[in-house]
Amino acid sequence: MPTPVTAPVPTEALRHPAGALLSGAALRKSFGPTAALDGASLAVAPGEIVAVMGPSGSGKSTLMHCLAGILRPDGGSIRYRDQDVTGMSDTRLSALRRTEFGFLFQFGQLVPELSCLENVALPLRLDGLRRAKAEQRAAEWLERLEVAEVAAKRPGEVSGGQGQRVGVARALVTGPRVVFADEPTGALDSLNGERVMQLLTAAARDTGAAVLLVTHEARVAAYADREVVVRDGRTRDLGGGL
Repeated sequence: MPTPVTAPVPTEALRHPAGALLSGAALRKSFGPTAALDGASLAVAPGEIVAVMGPSGSGKSTLMHCLAGILRPDGGSIRYRDQDVTGMSDTRLSALRRTEFGFLFQFGQLVPELSCLENVALPLRLDGLRRAKAEQRAAEWLERLEVAEVAAKRPGEVSGGQGQRVGVARALVTGPRVVFADEPTGALDSLNGERVMQLLTAAARDTGAAVLLVTHEARVAAYADREVVVRDGRTRDLGGGL
C-alpha cells in the first residue's frame, strides 16, 4: 500500500502561530556592520504579558521597536491581527501606533511643557477627540493610577514614581490592544518600581491589553506570564508560549 502523502504545513502557519495577536518571524536588523537581530521570532497572544530579557546590546529593544513598527526589519515578517505590518505604509504604521499600541519608556518621555493631565490626554487629542472628553478620560486614568493629585502639575514638578504612573496612564488611555514597555522601572527605586508594575499589569489585565515588557530585571519579569530571552540577536522562549 502506498504511503499517504501528507500536505505540507504552510510556511506562514509555522512562522506566525495561530491565535497570536502580534508576531514576528525570522527578524533581521543590522545597523551598519552590526547585526542587532539575527533571526529573532516572538509571538504574543491577546491579553498575554511577555517579558523580553537579555543583556545590554542583545537586541531586545530593537526587537520591540520592530514589532511596534518604529523600526523596519531588514528581513523576516511581522503580523498584527492577521495584517502584514512589514508591508504597511508609514501613514498606516503611524495610525496603528496611535490607536492600537501604547508605549511606556524608562524615563516616561512626557512633554515637559504640558501638564500631567494634558500629557495623558495627548494621544486622544491627536486622534481627534475633543479636549473636554479627552481630559475627562485622562483624569479617570490618573485617578486609577493613584496620581490624580498631580493632574495640574508639569512633569518636572513630580517625583519619578509619579511621573512613571502618568506614563502608564498615557500608555493605556486609548485602550490599546498591545502595550510596549521598555525598561519601565529602570529609573525607579525598588519600591516605586514594584508599585508601577503592580498598577501596569493590573490595568492591562482589566482592559485585556497584551504587554510586551523589555527588562533585564528578574523581579520585573516575574510579573509576566512568560519569558523570552534574547541573546546575540536570537530568541529563546522559556516555555508556555504559542
